[in-house]
Amino acid sequence: MLQREFRSTWGNFLRSKISISGELVAYTEFLNHRQQTEDDWMDVGACRGMTHLFFPMTAERPQARERREAMARLVCASCEVQDMCRDFARDNHEYGLWGGESEDERHQAGFRLIAPIGIRANVS
Repeated sequence: MLQREFRSTWGNFLRSKISISGELVAYTEFLNHRQQTEDDWMDVGACRGMTHLFFPMTAERPQARERREAMARLVCASCEVQDMCRDFARDNHEYGLWGGESEDERHQAGFRLIAPIGIRANVS
């Protein structure tokens, strides 16, 4: 019998215990702290309220992604905080289109994502 137990306190501490037939198989603890950043610039971004343009839907087709990103880039081109937005995405390993740059473009520019989309991690 597989048994899982999850407890969280204040949303930032998670303990998980996984046991099979009463025998402890794995016990992990995760401590998740949001890093405080200077993000006041986000309040004046031209993209505010347009999340649907900057992040893909589930199972988005390549042609639909190209059209969505083209519209998002038009919004970015008129934005006064585009450079701060791009730098934030590069520093924080963000997904989606930030500052007129997709995660693929950030990856190609040498800014690595934790788990880049479409790129397999090398397992040693």
